[in-house]
Amino acid sequence: MSVIQALARESRLTLRDWIKKIVVFLAVATFLGWSYGWASPRVFPRESTLGFGYGMLHGGLMPMALPSLVMGQDVDIFAPNNSGRLYKLGYIAGINICGLLFFGSAFWRPKRNEIEPETGTSPTTPGRVM
Repeated sequence: MSVIQALARESRLTLRDWIKKIVVFLAVATFLGWSYGWASPRVFPRESTLGFGYGMLHGGLMPMALPSLVMGQDVDIFAPNNSGRLYKLGYIAGINICGLLFFGSAFWRPKRNEIEPETGTSPTTPGRVM
């Protein structure tokens, strides 16, 4: 069996792994929905015109609103009393920064020592067979 086939065989998920992933996903979604429900009244002031900073805050919190929206709650994701262009630029910046942090951390994998197929040795430790 080649090294690639061995790695592919090891990477298959079992039913237990799938159940664990689903439970973690539901726990995180519940936490995010609860925390957004708690934060929403505090970060959407009704009396003032909101600018760039609030736009960034609302954009960063917007992905957290998804679990609440799925559960049937009507939550704010965009302030109607905004300053216009600056608020919208902040909102877009907040969404992008939140996406960068979330997806960057979700897809980040630590470097692994790769095994060279011809020699069977690790490139970081010459002569050592893995």
